[in-house]
Amino acid sequence: MNQQLLAKTFVELADNLVADFDLIDFLRLLTDRCVGMLDVNAAGVLLADRDGELRVMAASSEQVRLLELFQLQNDEGPCLECFRTGAPVTVPDLLTEAARWPRFVAQTHHRGFRSVQALPMRLRDEVVGALNLFRIDAGPFDPAGTPVAQALADVATISLLQQRSSRRSTVLNEQLQTALNSRVLIEQAKGKYAERRGVDMEQAFSALRGYARSHNRRLSDVARAFIDGSESFDGLGA
Repeated sequence: MNQQLLAKTFVELADNLVADFDLIDFLRLLTDRCVGMLDVNAAGVLLADRDGELRVMAASSEQVRLLELFQLQNDEGPCLECFRTGAPVTVPDLLTEAARWPRFVAQTHHRGFRSVQALPMRLRDEVVGALNLFRIDAGPFDPAGTPVAQALADVATISLLQQRSSRRSTVLNEQLQTALNSRVLIEQAKGKYAERRGVDMEQAFSALRGYARSHNRRLSDVARAFIDGSESFDGLGA
């Protein structure tokens, strides 16, 4: 494991405790760093909205985003179980759980994943979501990587809850709800960009995200302007 990158990641996640930050980009950083540092091939984040319903907020790839959506739509899978129980769920070989989650297992096999680990995003008794790690191979997860992944999830959770208004009794604050709305804008912008440039959805996201970062702008603001055509975006390449 890259110790220097690990330390940098914790600093970046902790910085968001005090800085005004783009929540979508923050959570995408979390998934990307999990893939970059841990022995996993993909990662996703599910967060609960103000009504306690899980939403897909970040994914390291389009395949995982669709798989997370499939879990929610079919109401089955280890990530949902993790959120509901507040306990980690580790499945070294998904094929052994075909009777438990028949539709989810079939879908993960179709998308090339064989093992999954779902870690709760929680602070004490408050669970706000789940960090989900996927591997293309069956087999046990790295015992050294699991506590690191949980620690990353914990730091991210503290950042999220720090932003929550103390007057609210729901899990997420207004910023999280705004991020849920921004997610819709970003998906629309991805689709428009992908169709216009003839690229896939992951390349479209990378282009929009790269433009937002290079111009020090929120990803949601770039997505909104791209959708309504209010800016030319001459420097926005694939």
